Amino acid sequence: MGPRAGALANPGLILVMWLTAHWSRPQAEGFSQGGLDASRADTWASANTSLLQGFWCQPASQLSQDQLSALIRRMASQQVLLKAWQLSCLANLAARRGLQGDFALHPPDLLLFYNLAQVREADCRAFTRRAAQGDTELLANLPDQRAALQHLALACLGGLPPRLSASDLLLLGVLVCDMDASSIVASDPHVLQNLQRCPRLTPAQQAALNTLLARGRTMLGPPSSWNLEGLQALGPLAAYISPSLWMQVQEAVGLAFFGSMVATYRTGTLSQRDARRFVTSFLEAKAKSLSSRPKRGTGRPCVRGNITAATLQDNLFLLHYDCSQLEFCLGSRVLRANLDPLLQHPLPAECQRVVKAKLAQVYPSGIPEEQLQLITSLVYLYSFTEIGQWNITSRNTVMALLASDVALENQTEAILQKFLDHKGRVTSALLVAIGGSRLCWMSPQQIQAIQPSEFRLAGALDISSCPQSRKNVLYTKAREAFGSTRTTAAYYRLMRPYLGETLPCVQIPLLQKPHPFPSYHFRPPGGAPVEELQYLAQANVSMDIHTFTNLNPQVLQNLSVDKVTTLLGQNVGDLQKARSHPAISSWLRSLNRSALGELGLDTDPSSPSGPSGPTRLTTTIPNTIPWAPHLATTSRRPGNEAPTSGSPPTHLGYLPLAVALPSSLLWLLYWGTLGPGGDCSWGTCTMASEHSNVPAPHAGKLGLVDGAGRLPRPLCKPPVHGTWPRPTC
Repeated sequence: MGPRAGALANPGLILVMWLTAHWSRPQAEGFSQGGLDASRADTWASANTSLLQGFWCQPASQLSQDQLSALIRRMASQQVLLKAWQLSCLANLAARRGLQGDFALHPPDLLLFYNLAQVREADCRAFTRRAAQGDTELLANLPDQRAALQHLALACLGGLPPRLSASDLLLLGVLVCDMDASSIVASDPHVLQNLQRCPRLTPAQQAALNTLLARGRTMLGPPSSWNLEGLQALGPLAAYISPSLWMQVQEAVGLAFFGSMVATYRTGTLSQRDARRFVTSFLEAKAKSLSSRPKRGTGRPCVRGNITAATLQDNLFLLHYDCSQLEFCLGSRVLRANLDPLLQHPLPAECQRVVKAKLAQVYPSGIPEEQLQLITSLVYLYSFTEIGQWNITSRNTVMALLASDVALENQTEAILQKFLDHKGRVTSALLVAIGGSRLCWMSPQQIQAIQPSEFRLAGALDISSCPQSRKNVLYTKAREAFGSTRTTAAYYRLMRPYLGETLPCVQIPLLQKPHPFPSYHFRPPGGAPVEELQYLAQANVSMDIHTFTNLNPQVLQNLSVDKVTTLLGQNVGDLQKARSHPAISSWLRSLNRSALGELGLDTDPSSPSGPSGPTRLTTTIPNTIPWAPHLATTSRRPGNEAPTSGSPPTHLGYLPLAVALPSSLLWLLYWGTLGPGGDCSWGTCTMASEHSNVPAPHAGKLGLVDGAGRLPRPLCKPPVHGTWPRPTC
């Protein structure tokens, strides 16, 4: 942070600023214990967007009510996009400070996480209208909160009206994206404005959209009267228009709109998914229209004439050359010289395969590296063997090949291996550039080869879309990288994304070399074991509900109500918002009614009442609610749309899990000798600390400050009947 005007007088706020700034850069571990000098600290009210995006709840809990209020208002004015785990704890913190009533000045995304039972009836419409401007996909791990928000919206309307009016739709905002098709069809035509904000539409909702458009009662009128301006006003909804409707649009209007969509795609402002959906539908309509016309044979395969560099600059190129004409009319010389402008068109999958086949003819020994940097959109079509022919020596080539919005589960490993074979290294800059999702498809050996220092410099990467087998390996790598972090709070900050599920306990040979991690003789190969969760609970980390829902349900079964309450800390009330989540519901089923009462969860899950008391709204909600089933988890955040490779784009949520962790990597999961005080015979491992004041659960002597404290040493005890995990020795 550079010098700025406006020094802070409050040391707690200075500490918050300092911790947030430095925790966003894990490499800066050499900071002083006293925080920033007051003369170099900014107030939250003038903090920049990048600093606000690094928000962390633990240090923010030191803020006064006024300071926290200034922070939240600054986030609203800067339109800072926080993640769900940040928003959930911030909402709880704001509620405890009595700030929820200032919702009109808060970010809409934050309102999604507030205690809806505390919304006053007089504020119902204003609160719902602002909350409905947020991104409801952030509630993916809080199904009950999402349902409660829908109930609240209907309560504000006094129940479901037979037809949603324009004012109703203005209130509902993005919540319309969860409504079923019949309610959409029966709505005022202004519903199109609501649907434009949906990340995607279900097939039933797509059909409802086309029904609305076909009736001609929207601002566009009947399809035969559509114009360019009206179509452009549809925004992303135009990608869902069916071929049957395109066939009714005037040809000149359709051609002009097609050209504008391609131009938008070529500038990078239209997603590949939407562009391909639109092009596929439009070309299907064109093909049906042409099939009804008499055909004239020319005797030549290439009917439209040879493709030239000038041809490829035309935004209507795909209307003049279908995939068969592309095959016959594209020469090798033009392809070599114009690969980039060709691939700037949103080619349908069939046309992409044509280009791939032609590249194989032009470059039988493998595509040159300078051309590889241009084929981002084609990478998903290549096999491991085909990639083996490539020559990848540059980090820029790796970044270009992995920049696609497809998952590339079969290609990432091959691409990185070719790079590593040429003495390349997976650096922190490369990890940040390709994103945490690419770690999902690296081989365990490649993950193992990443230097801990590079992993530390990369910081906490988002691996939420990874299959569990990779999460297990990444957890081990993360512990290796972050285990010597000096404080428990900083350790948890960096390890939070990697605290995933664990596998059954396996006996692992002891390593001879001492290491600053605690020693587990019987250690689950991946994910946070019960002992670590218990330690984090004792350290008062206040785990957010999103991290909690990603823990292994079997591990959760071993946690008592007291342990869970301590682990979640100030966020324990979020259990009500996630009680239908599979991991949470499984744990709750293991509890008796008395234990549920302690958590305030002994009421009907469908009731709008929460642990804080009954809702203040008195309107009765109808039993039949027009909410459609939720789609796979998505987000407007970059990097969350990742279609599978070798197939049409689809979300990562549908991807198959990778193969299980090879036994040859199990040695990675053990990082030190037992040392004095450690006794492993048989049974499960529990953490026993010789001192209560331990800086970090995995900080060895190298990570301690001035020798203050010692490592917690595990003690292996005989297993209690019914506990997990059990060793297989």
